[in-house]
Parts: sequence; C-alpha cells; structure tokens
Amino acid sequence: MKTAVVYHEPGRFAAWPANYGMWRWGDEIVVGFTVGAHQTVASGHARDKRQPFVNRQARSLDGGRNWQVEPFHGALPGGRGLSADEHMTAGLRLAEVMDAQTATVPPEPLDFTIADSALMLARTGLARGVFSFFYVSCDRCRSWDGPYRLPDFGETGIAARTDGIVHGAQAATLFLTANKADGREGRIICVRTRDGGRSFQRLSQVGADLDAPGDFAIMPSSLQLAEGRLLCARRCRIGATMRSHIDLFASDDLGISWRCISQPVVFQKPGHSGNPPCLLALGDGRLALLYGNRDRYAICARISEDGGINWSREIVLRGGGANGDMGYVRAVVFEDGTVVATYYFNDRSDGDGERFIEATIWQP
Repeated sequence: MKTAVVYHEPGRFAAWPANYGMWRWGDEIVVGFTVGAHQTVASGHARDKRQPFVNRQARSLDGGRNWQVEPFHGALPGGRGLSADEHMTAGLRLAEVMDAQTATVPPEPLDFTIADSALMLARTGLARGVFSFFYVSCDRCRSWDGPYRLPDFGETGIAARTDGIVHGAQAATLFLTANKADGREGRIICVRTRDGGRSFQRLSQVGADLDAPGDFAIMPSSLQLAEGRLLCARRCRIGATMRSHIDLFASDDLGISWRCISQPVVFQKPGHSGNPPCLLALGDGRLALLYGNRDRYAICARISEDGGINWSREIVLRGGGANGDMGYVRAVVFEDGTVVATYYFNDRSDGDGERFIEATIWQP
C-alpha cells in the first residue's frame, strides 16, 4: 500500500469526501471535499463554526500518486459552501440564501453516459426542511452545470450525498438520505429519472425505518452487479445502545423492493455514530467495502467473494489516527483491481492537528 497527501494546510480543517464524490477517467481522478478553519475542541469535529466552509476538488493525473487542489468549478448560490450548513453558524449557511426553488430543472435531458461526465449531489443542512440538488460535468469536473432541482418526495427533508447508478443515457437511480417523520435524518430512499434529470420518481425505501429516538439509517453507497442486482450499503445507529453498524441490502427488481443480506461491519464502541460505507465492485467478482473505523481510528476494508453475503476479516489500509474525527471514504477502482481511496484524517499524537485529505493506493 502507498499513501499520498491530497490536501494538508496548516490551520485548516479539510474533510468529508464521502459527501461530495470521486470520479475516474483512465489515470485521471477527481475527488471533492470541503475546507474550513481548524479549532481546538475537547471532542468531535475540530472546526471553527464561525468561519465559512469552502468547496474544493483535487485532481490526480497519475492514478492517485500526486494531486493538485482546485476550487469547485460550479455555481455556488450566494458564494456559500455546499453540504456543510450544520458546520457553520448563522450568517454563513447556504440555506439562508437558497431555497428549494433556487435550483432549476435541466433545460434539456442530460446524457449521463458522456465519456467525461460526473454527477454530484449536494444539500443544505440536515434538519427538518433540508433540501437537495445536483450538478453535472461533461469535462472531467473542469466545469459544472447546475444546481438542478431534486424533489422532496413528500419527505420532511432530503439530505443528499453523492450516490447514484447510471442505467442509460437518460436513466439513473439515485439513493438519498431522507428525514423521518420527526424531521431528523434518516432513512434511505431510492428514486429514478428516465428523462435525463428533468423529473424523478420515488421507487422505494431501502430497509425499514429505525424508529426509536436516536436511530438512523443514512449515507448510502450503492452499485449494480453484472447480472443486474442492485446493492446498497447503509450507515446505521441504534439510539438505545448508541452503537453503530453498516448493513447491506439487495434488490433483484431494479430498486422496487429490497432485502437485507448481511451486516458486514459492527462497531463495538458506543457513542461515535459509526462512519459511512464505500462499496466497490473490484472487477474479478469480488466486492470491497471501505470505511473509517472510529473504534480503532483507522481506515479499513473488508472483502466479499460471494456478492456480499459473507465478508473477510477487517483489513487496515491506514492506521495511526489520533481520534475519531476521520474517515468518510470515497474510492475508485482501476481495471487491474487497484483501489485508490480518499478520506479525511488526523494523526498528531495529541489529536489537535489539522484535518487533512489523504489517498491510499491499495491492491486487494
């Protein structure tokens, strides 16, 4: 395994690739993330909520070994950061300058199969009334069109992070975190467009609600297997015990119905709310599930050789973390099976260092 620095700046808090996305075209890779100001805290996220978060993307032209950081090349309503309202105080938040009608419908059907295309989902905050939207790029993230509108699908809020499966030029399935009846995140819903993003229809909910106080099922990671089966992994927390896990659902009818097939990861320490999954198909029939393990402050993976039913022991890709303010993995896989995984991390011994973006190159 090899590790490369993507972004690391003194005094800065860089985080959450899982919220934004990662895309590959040959040896070229782009990953999205956000950057704010570092602040010493006793626990939790070491960011200064009085300072704005700004969107960034990093590009590698050599398969993840070297990276150049760029601004996000798309329209930001009010110049404010995407998908980070909960990390900023009033006066800095996107929802203060944007409402659900700000985003438009694409003027023409989008083509999701253009060779150099990318799709990114975004949101305002997390609480009741959160709304979401999306951007598309046709030039390897050198420019982004949007924001384009996502409906609320009758939910109390939609808090989208980037997760979708392209089925054809104008057809794609998106997996969205929806807020529950009490206005809190989360449940996972599956929606589809058949007209290039001009309209969306809700298909189903992935798994039953986790209804007790403090429960959630959020932050899906999905893929489609060669035989057509859809898989969707969820980040889950059980409020009564404050323990977290990742479970995996399958659909054999293109998202109309779902069944749970395994629980690949069970975190042992209560109180840290787990970490989102990153699910990959390796090309040789195996699956890989990558995640941040806040029990052991490490970036980890497991392998399945039977379509997600059974999983290997935990494999540590990057150890030595200082505390649980880390993870949120995004990854891409190459034709030879090489995986490039990005995540945010901190490894200073006192736990008070900058949060930075790193990449691990791994051959499973």
